[in-house]
Amino acid sequence: MKILSAQQMRELEQRAVNEGATYYFLMKTAGQAAAQVLLDRMGAKQGCQVAVVCGKGNNGGDGCVAAGYLKQKGIQAVILLIDGEPRTPDALAALKAASACGVPVWRYWESKEKVFEKLDSADFIIDALYGIGFQGALSEPMYELIQRANSKGGRVLSVDLPSGVQCDTGHVVNGAFQATMTVSFTTLKAAHVLYPSMDYCGETVIAPVGIDQALVEDSPCLYQTVTEQYAYAALPARKISDNKGSCGTLFSICGSYGMAGAAVMSTNAALRCGVGLVRLALPRCIYPIVATQLVQPVYIPVEDRDGGISSSAIPCLLEQAQRASAVLLGCGLGLSEASKKLVHEFIRTVRIPLILDADGINALCGHIDILKEAKAPVILTPHPGECARLFDVTVEQVQSARFDYAQRLAQDYGVTVVLKGAKTLIAGAEGETLVNPTGNAGMAKAGSGDILAGMIASLAAQGVQPFQAAAAGVYLHGLAGDCCAEKYGKLSMLPTDMVEILPYIVKNTLTGK
Repeated sequence: MKILSAQQMRELEQRAVNEGATYYFLMKTAGQAAAQVLLDRMGAKQGCQVAVVCGKGNNGGDGCVAAGYLKQKGIQAVILLIDGEPRTPDALAALKAASACGVPVWRYWESKEKVFEKLDSADFIIDALYGIGFQGALSEPMYELIQRANSKGGRVLSVDLPSGVQCDTGHVVNGAFQATMTVSFTTLKAAHVLYPSMDYCGETVIAPVGIDQALVEDSPCLYQTVTEQYAYAALPARKISDNKGSCGTLFSICGSYGMAGAAVMSTNAALRCGVGLVRLALPRCIYPIVATQLVQPVYIPVEDRDGGISSSAIPCLLEQAQRASAVLLGCGLGLSEASKKLVHEFIRTVRIPLILDADGINALCGHIDILKEAKAPVILTPHPGECARLFDVTVEQVQSARFDYAQRLAQDYGVTVVLKGAKTLIAGAEGETLVNPTGNAGMAKAGSGDILAGMIASLAAQGVQPFQAAAAGVYLHGLAGDCCAEKYGKLSMLPTDMVEILPYIVKNTLTGK
């Protein structure tokens, strides 16, 4: 799916009009779609009260159409005008049509008290003030009304974007609407995937408005999302003659004292994603713990020191890497000097794809230029904190410019980057960038990253190209998380639940179900 800027969306609408649509048709379709989201996804029932807060532009026109549609469905909808009458012919026509359907219209400048009364008594609020057109700051009436609505803690549906959110930058002004759900028309907009705006959007739902899909496909865009078709294409197909050797060998170096679970979860996830063999190297001190949890890998217990891998084991590990088709390094590895030396030596030496996660990334802090010495493709999977440490900046700086940091890391050092978080980013060395649409906040638990690293490494070991392995792994990881959230709930789901559900996710992706 494409992710558009405000201007790109306007140009797409203009092309649709040039092809025979009208702006009023698009407005009517959008307004009805927004109303249907309120009915189908937010649970508005016949007889409930809905306050539709409308601005002066076409976003307000969408809101007026929604109000009229809801009225016809037996909903007690009212229109609240805050800063003036509609200023476009289409929005004015939509207001007149809603009024003709019997929708009451209240104006802030005529009766502030009545507007607030209707707002306070509403079961749902539709925010149709600005959409993608917001710039600058909120006027005093807008600010006051939105704060009153937010303080209610009610259910808010924003039309295209919450008012107070800037479409292209994701910047959020003081007093912006906090939406429960946002309906975005045709496709995603930049602010739906940027920080901090994504937190104000709530759940984002895409609704078509009658623009021909061929026009959408031809439209320029800022970014694109990973799709199920993309993930499907990445999953290796098994041949009748395949054996474990032909399905890839992953050499995984993970775990330390207190972090045995990282080795268990990453290995399990790798095996569930199809790799033929996992050779797992780990400190001897945790071997008994891990071996009782996993019977599938070939174990390589190595000399340990202070709970982690000893530097004396590095030559052996480098030799073992020659028997693999990809290396996973870093999950629960620890931050000893020996661990750092191990990571640096592998970057300089191995000639197969190298996936660095967790402490494999932390080992690069202050030594990031070593990535330029890599002899093979490298995939980094940092969370925002790890990315911030690499650049010696704050997490807030990374989050406020996620695309910039992911692309800079990928292009400056010639690696594939998976910048984790809500709407995980996958950035390639040639400038290619994808946004992951799957996943949820229930995945925010220790161990989720180990599982993702194992999945990506498994695909890379099977010969999938690094960028594609990263993108497909992220998509399937998020999809597993979504299935677990539906089955167990976001609060109670565990990373290990995702591993258990992976076979069904992979199977269904391969069969197109």
